[in-house]
Amino acid sequence: MIDVNLTGAFLTVKAALPDMAQGVDATGRRVVFIASTAGLKGYPYVTAYCAAKHGVVGLARALAVELAQSGLTVNAVCPGFTETPLLEAAVANISQKTGRSHAEARAELERLNPQGRLVEPEEVAETVLWLCTAAAQAINGQAISVSGGEA
Repeated sequence: MIDVNLTGAFLTVKAALPDMAQGVDATGRRVVFIASTAGLKGYPYVTAYCAAKHGVVGLARALAVELAQSGLTVNAVCPGFTETPLLEAAVANISQKTGRSHAEARAELERLNPQGRLVEPEEVAETVLWLCTAAAQAINGQAISVSGGEA
C-alpha cells in the first residue's frame, strides 16, 4: 500500500518536477494527486491505505508551499467511495472481515456519503480537470473532497 500509493506518487512527481519547472506559463503547471477521503480521516479495515493516502495529502501540501513562488500549484483530490474496481475490493474485504453480505457492505459504504450514493469516476475527473484550468490558479495546497459531503 505504501509503495504504490505514497512512494509511487513521490517518485512520479520527483521525475516530473524538473521539466515542469521550465513550463511555458503558470496556468499549465499543475500537479494533482489522487488521494482519498481515507487521506483525511481513518477508516476501519484499511489502515495501511489510510496511512498512505494521508501521506499523499501531506506530500501535496508540503510541495505546494515549497513551489508556490514558481507558479506551479499542487493539490490533492480526495474521492469518497467511488464506483471503481477498487470499491469492489473494499466491499469484498469488509464482507470477509465482518461477515456481512456483499450487498450489506456496499450499502454501508453508500450510507457514508450524505447523498446516499457512490461517487462516479467522472465527478473525480471533472474536479481534476478544473484544477488544471486558469480558474484554479489560486487553489494550492488543498485536499479537495469529492464525497457528497462526507466528513
